[in-house]
Amino acid sequence: MAVSKGSVVAVCAGALLTVSAVSASALSFGVEGRKTLEDYARERGLDMKTARKFYGASGLVVCGEAHGAGQLTLARDVITTAAHVLFDANGAPRAAQCAFEIEVDGVAVRTPIVMDSIVAGSRRPYAQPAVHDWAVAKLQRPLDGVQPYGLAPAVAPDKPVELAARGHFDWGGGRQLSLQSCKLYGQAGANAPAPREFACDCETGDGASGGAVLAENPDGAPTRDLAAIFVGWRSKKPGAVAPFSPTHYNFTVSVEGGFRAAVLSAARQAIGQR
Repeated sequence: MAVSKGSVVAVCAGALLTVSAVSASALSFGVEGRKTLEDYARERGLDMKTARKFYGASGLVVCGEAHGAGQLTLARDVITTAAHVLFDANGAPRAAQCAFEIEVDGVAVRTPIVMDSIVAGSRRPYAQPAVHDWAVAKLQRPLDGVQPYGLAPAVAPDKPVELAARGHFDWGGGRQLSLQSCKLYGQAGANAPAPREFACDCETGDGASGGAVLAENPDGAPTRDLAAIFVGWRSKKPGAVAPFSPTHYNFTVSVEGGFRAAVLSAARQAIGQR
C-alpha cells in the first residue's frame, strides 16, 4: 500500500492521552486485533514468566497529566519514544520532569528521565513531517531485572511485525500492555538510511504513541528487535470503523538514520558510565 498524505482529510500526528482530555480516538479496522499479554502468550505457546520477560521493556512515558508509550532500547537506562510524547505543539516540554514507568515482577516502577539528555528528530514534531517524530532519552538510573529491546537490522514493507505498547486510552485503563501481529506497508518521506514512515494495520488508541514495532522472523516468531515506533494515524473518518486503506491507517517511523544513531550513541554512553 502506498502512503498518501494528500488523499487524507483528517491527520493526527499525535496519539497522546491526557487525564483532562474530553475525548480520545482509536483507529479501528473492524476486528479487534489487540490482545492482552495473557492471551498473546497463550497463542504463542509462551508461559507467562517468559512472556513478561520477553515484552518487559515496554512501558509508559509520563509527563505531567499526559502519557505516551516507550521502551528500554539497547540499554537498561535508555528509552525510545515519539517526540510529541515529550514536547507539545509549541515545542515546549510537556512537563518540567517526565518519567518512565514500567512493570518489574508485577510491580510498577517509575524512574525519572534525564530531561537534558533528550535527543529528538524535532522538538516541534507537530510542525514537521512525521519522520522527525522520534526521541531518545536516558533515565536517571538503569532498571534492574529488565532486558531492553535490541535493534532490527533492516526495515522493509510487507513484513510481519508486532506492536507492543502500553497506553491505549481504551485498553486496560490506559496502562495495560497490548500485543498484536500485523504488517508494515509502503513508505513515505526519505529513503533509507534516514527514518522512514510506514503505514501499519495494527489497531491503536490515543496514548500509545511511541510504542514498539518489533520485527518478526519469516516463520512468525518474535525477535525483540525494535524496527520502528508507532507515531499516529490518518483517516478521512477517524471516529468510524473502516477497513485498512490508503485513507484509513496507522503509521510508524523506522529506527534508521539519525534515530538509530541517537540510540546507539546513548547506549554507548550508558554502558560506558557503568
